[in-house]
Amino acid sequence: MIKRGKGIAISYYGTGYGNGYPDVSNTKIKLNKEGKVEIFVGGTEVGQGAKTVFLQIAAETLNTSIDDIILFSEDTSIMPDAGTAAASRQTYNTGNAIKKACEELSIKLKLIAKEILNLNTTEGLIVSNSSIYLSFYEEKKVSFLDIAKYLGENLLIIESNFIAQTVEMDLETGQGAPYWPYTFSACEVEVEVNTLTGVVNILSAKFAQDTGKAVNPNMIEGQMDGGFCMGLGFSLFEDLNIINGRIKNDKLSKYLIPTSMDTVDIEKIIIEDPEFTGPYGAKGIGEPVTIPVAPAILNAIYDAINVRITDLPATPDKIVMAIKKDSKAEDKNGKID
Repeated sequence: MIKRGKGIAISYYGTGYGNGYPDVSNTKIKLNKEGKVEIFVGGTEVGQGAKTVFLQIAAETLNTSIDDIILFSEDTSIMPDAGTAAASRQTYNTGNAIKKACEELSIKLKLIAKEILNLNTTEGLIVSNSSIYLSFYEEKKVSFLDIAKYLGENLLIIESNFIAQTVEMDLETGQGAPYWPYTFSACEVEVEVNTLTGVVNILSAKFAQDTGKAVNPNMIEGQMDGGFCMGLGFSLFEDLNIINGRIKNDKLSKYLIPTSMDTVDIEKIIIEDPEFTGPYGAKGIGEPVTIPVAPAILNAIYDAINVRITDLPATPDKIVMAIKKDSKAEDKNGKID
């Protein structure tokens, strides 16, 4: 028999390491001899789109093209530490560090432009398209390349960092502010369950994600798709099968992961509520997009068969056994005619 059910789950997630642990991102930026801006930052790219976001934040702050910015993020001999690519912190933490450094660079560039253009103040100077000019007299203009030539070997280098605000929990009272900011997610899933075979099929899914400010909506939607598939795998497929400390499902022929045939097109809803401490209002969403998926699926299964599955993954054999166990219990209690 095929039964359908719907499930909803909501979640919240604190950005960064939390609980008072030092959460620091460092960055260094330089105006090179070709008038390009080089960014040195140890923010590792693991597929979350960090490189793209870093370049976008720098380009926005300097009001210039991404093509005029060069990012170095893999060579530990030349780049400062920006902390781990974990805890959904890189967009927020390292993005803030890059924004601060670019703001400082902009101020320094205006001061040098003032000298080159023989002005008596930096008031009215605009940074745009790798140039600096007077807002009311654009003929007074100098390019980043002109500034680099003017400086010669005295390269303009800015170093900056960002430290996230986090308060250690009081062990006696349980009070504190261990994380900031928080991000929020909601997921709705409809499933059908075959009560004879225990097979679960996903019929539809909706996902709403708080992003602060969506710096790159396309990448956010990609994160939501990926997070949903990870949650789907966690809830229905993936089982390490650890016995006496040894992983039995140690190859993909045994360790099942969802494929494109196991999921559906997700209705993705991006909720923008800019975070005032984030770079241009952005928050990190790397891990939050996975958290509510499994609870939503399990709630949908419960809605369909009225049996709660508490041992993951909810594989067909476990579902069939749970249904049979529940039926026996009801029969014993005289609830079945």
